[in-house]
Amino acid sequence: MRRVLFEWRGIKIYSYPFTLYFGILSGVGMGTYLASTRGLSPTLVYAAMLVLVLPAIVGSRLLFVVSHWQWYKHDSKRIWRRSEGGAALYGGLIASCVLSVPLLRALGIPLGAFWDAATLTILVGMIPTKIGCLLNGCCAGRPTERLFGMHLPNVHGVWRRRIPSQILEIGLAVLLLLLAVAIWHWLPFQGAVFLTCLTGYAGARWILESLREDVDRVGGFSLHRIISAGLAALSLMSLILLWPKGNLM
Repeated sequence: MRRVLFEWRGIKIYSYPFTLYFGILSGVGMGTYLASTRGLSPTLVYAAMLVLVLPAIVGSRLLFVVSHWQWYKHDSKRIWRRSEGGAALYGGLIASCVLSVPLLRALGIPLGAFWDAATLTILVGMIPTKIGCLLNGCCAGRPTERLFGMHLPNVHGVWRRRIPSQILEIGLAVLLLLLAVAIWHWLPFQGAVFLTCLTGYAGARWILESLREDVDRVGGFSLHRIISAGLAALSLMSLILLWPKGNLM
């Protein structure tokens, strides 16, 4: 566990926020470049991505806080504390998707083409962010005695031999990133890269969720498994329906 990555002139630089912001900047750069290969204005795409970063961060953090409310209900100041790690990708994805509709319409950016590029932004950003999770101890895997286990801490600083869930999610992000680049110019309609990667991520996340030590539950069911199942079904259905038409806004 290394929550403080380094100190600079007496200022503590915390691992999770640093890797999160580094991931965002790297992802926005990659997404903007690839958007330009689709004929989109890099200036407008860059501006749209920067505008959507804030609701994405807020949505990700709030879903994490809600799903771990027992940690925060007696100390609300922890919610936005710089040293605190923890964010839920789905919260940011849903918030930014909803807000992107009026924003992209106002900027004249095609919805599908933008979210194809934003897919690369998200996947590139996930890699350093999950390294931050590993350093912070959040999203820790279940204790295990099997050979693939690693001696890792959880968010409470308890070290045990665990399933390296953060490393598995890094691997998932890398695989989906390679897939997205490979199919970038191949799929028949704008938005297909986004829907394909969302289907793959949600399906894999449904499996990976069971490997985590802390599983957020609603009425006895895993919250993120419910969201994963819903998004996987919705994105797969959208792919099937839109593929013959070859068009998305």
